[in-house]
Amino acid sequence: MPANAYTRAKQPEQVRRALIDHAAAIAMDRGVSGITVQAVAAAAGVTKGGLFHHFGSKQALIEGLFADLIGRVDTEIDAAVAADPNPRGSFTRAYVNAVFTGKAFGFATPWATLSMVVVTDPPLRRLWNDWIKARLKRHRATDGTPALQIVRLAADGAWLSYVTTGQTRMNAELRAVHGRLIAQTHRRS
Repeated sequence: MPANAYTRAKQPEQVRRALIDHAAAIAMDRGVSGITVQAVAAAAGVTKGGLFHHFGSKQALIEGLFADLIGRVDTEIDAAVAADPNPRGSFTRAYVNAVFTGKAFGFATPWATLSMVVVTDPPLRRLWNDWIKARLKRHRATDGTPALQIVRLAADGAWLSYVTTGQTRMNAELRAVHGRLIAQTHRRS
């Protein structure tokens, strides 16, 4: 039993946070397949039983990590929408900025690793679909046009290209695409 297990037993949110953070770090370093119960528990300094107390399975841990990342994306996007003086297209601008330069969703985040799993994992796909549908419904009045949908889909395409080609940083070409997509959100159509 880790030396600090007794003191952390009274701080379940800190233990849960540590498990999610270490799972994210492992995903960034080794990919989703590197997220094992043993690796995450050891990195967080808890027993496997301690991990299972917070997450009933490896799948539950991955879903918890994914939900946490969606929550971070939500917070980042909400802040950007609130700070945008132009309501029309504000969600789309926030989304595009989050994809290209975001701290929670951007290219150099755990999201890059987990996004590929969304395609093949039904529970994660459902979490993502529920999130995006709720966001689109919430921002229908300001971001419901086909032109803005095309911008968001183009950002998703840039994201997919970035992740699948193994790039490690934004290059001039991606910066140019980012700028063009943001410019498109200011056009009336």
